[in-house]
Amino acid sequence: MRVGVFLVAAGFPGRDPGLVLRDTLELIVAAEEAGFDDAWVAEHHFMSYGVCPSPLTLLAAAAGRTRRLGLGTAVSVLSTQHPVALAEQAAMLHHLSGGRFTLGVGRGGPWVDLEVFGTGIERFDRGFAETLDLLLAAFATGRATGRGEFFRFREVELVPRAPLRPVVACTSSPTIALAAARGLPMLLGMHIDDAAKAALVTEYAALSGPGGGGAAGAGHVAAAVGHVADSTAAAVKELKAAMPAWLEPGLAGYVPVDGRPRAPRDVAAYVDFLTRVHPVGSPEHCAETLLRTARETGIDRFILLVEGAGEPRRVLENVRRLGAEVLPLLKRGGATGAPTPTTG
Repeated sequence: MRVGVFLVAAGFPGRDPGLVLRDTLELIVAAEEAGFDDAWVAEHHFMSYGVCPSPLTLLAAAAGRTRRLGLGTAVSVLSTQHPVALAEQAAMLHHLSGGRFTLGVGRGGPWVDLEVFGTGIERFDRGFAETLDLLLAAFATGRATGRGEFFRFREVELVPRAPLRPVVACTSSPTIALAAARGLPMLLGMHIDDAAKAALVTEYAALSGPGGGGAAGAGHVAAAVGHVADSTAAAVKELKAAMPAWLEPGLAGYVPVDGRPRAPRDVAAYVDFLTRVHPVGSPEHCAETLLRTARETGIDRFILLVEGAGEPRRVLENVRRLGAEVLPLLKRGGATGAPTPTTG
């Protein structure tokens, strides 16, 4: 099992965004010291939910502060970026980190970013496959040519180049089909439970066809909330007290670009769901929850959102305790000591 931290640079009320970014970098360093395998960083624009608009920039700084830790984006939004420019930046980070970088990509949402960055709602609605294929061509061949609806340009050679294999955020059947057809692993979000994750893995396996990798060994990644305390009741209580103040204004920052309706989320119900489904609790409960997800879904790569408590010292303590108390249990196979497979 491979376990990393998932950092959104959460903008809790009253916290200066610049300080949040510096603290996020320190959390990445702490994650390596605590024994985590990876640190993945999210991209958000114009909102307090996450105050990191450029995860590649943050991870470049992290590459210079770490030696072993894998680094990844969860995710870089393809609908608002030029895929060749993203391929160049990803290749740089691959080389500067000594090959430790994984590019996670996603469609994003129909948000105001599309207007601000000039890509438009059409790129979101129809352009994901074309954008993804240009990115993949750049990684596979070191060359790119635009001959589609959204990109038209002469062939260019990328300098530097890197043979990267992206991970694709998947929340719908069309995106799963795109990822499966290209043999790319899925990144599955925190908003679904084990049964829903297992269903998506099964759907991917069916679509990938013979020799496509299927579920076993596909390298899928699952995001989860990870929070440890002396007891499960204490961990749940702490997140239920802290997370709504962050999520309420943060989720409101998702502003549609074209006036399409956006269903409001019941934040209290969402936090209740997160604390019930994910590894939130005692060390033993956290380990058993992750092992159960691995058994039920076949996924053995996890990234844990660790910032839910909000207060910087408590978040840092959470990272250290997860590393010291939960990761050893996972290596042993949980509190019962049953063996669990590991991946590099």
